[in-house]
Amino acid sequence: MKHLVLVYAASLFFLSSYAQQDTTGVRKPIPIIKIGGMTIQTSGSDKKDTIPAPADKIDTIKVAGLTVIGKGISNGINEIGKALNGLNLPDLKKKRPKKVSTNWFVWDLGFAGYNDKTNYASAEAQAFVRPTGIVPASKGDFALKGSRVSNFNLWFFMQRVSIIESVLNLKYGLGIESNNYFFKSDITYVDGISPYTVRGAANAFTKNKLVANYLTVPLMLNINTNPIKGRHGFQVSAGVSGGYLHSSRQKQKGSAGMVKNKTDFNLEKFKLSYIGELGLGPVKLYGSLAAKGMHQFGLDQHPYTIGLRFANLSF
Repeated sequence: MKHLVLVYAASLFFLSSYAQQDTTGVRKPIPIIKIGGMTIQTSGSDKKDTIPAPADKIDTIKVAGLTVIGKGISNGINEIGKALNGLNLPDLKKKRPKKVSTNWFVWDLGFAGYNDKTNYASAEAQAFVRPTGIVPASKGDFALKGSRVSNFNLWFFMQRVSIIESVLNLKYGLGIESNNYFFKSDITYVDGISPYTVRGAANAFTKNKLVANYLTVPLMLNINTNPIKGRHGFQVSAGVSGGYLHSSRQKQKGSAGMVKNKTDFNLEKFKLSYIGELGLGPVKLYGSLAAKGMHQFGLDQHPYTIGLRFANLSF
């Protein structure tokens, strides 16, 4: 580096000298510059000013009109090149993808609903809504509000294990799914030996929802199109999840205040769902669809969820 600075200083000296030409256009001879063991001369120097030296003891570098003569110049440049090649720069170093990657406390925010396949013409469906009155039971009794955020999931961890070169991976985890079904109607679940529902007075509740919480284990095959970028590459996952209903309740708010009824009603204890995940970077789009209805009898409603997944810490 010291030699390079000296060469640069000599170049400036040469340029300032070149600017002081006489009006006849004849370049004035420029004397040889000696700095330590290095000699710098220009094309305008007289031949007699050149300092001869054995060819095996000097290095010569020509840059434009300058000739730099010195011992060990090429060795110095070679050492600089070796030093640059030996630098351990993390940005230039190609990262190897991890075989096992773990995300802690992943959380989802989205919408929960169900695909209602109930045959309301059946006696079982009509008996589930009491009293039926003049108007028979229909999908309208269980219609949902679609403008509310109704699904929140917290995954304690999600782990990805490489199967083929970190491109094809196995992904699994453990967490809690919370599905909230906000009813448009004033339907009320009644628990007992044979649970059923009743219609309430119109607009009796300002809030009426059924909450189902599941302890869930997802299992998916994951494809990462760019393993070098890790979780910041494009990824797609698909598989199944198994959930266990650990709590449920109906929460209603009206003129009489807040009423909570904590029980499992006639909800199925186990839930099997098809799940998927699509994303670029730490934020992903997720979705699920239950393979069977969430009620043991009376209704045939298949829950689904869709929303955004946010990954936090990764190790």
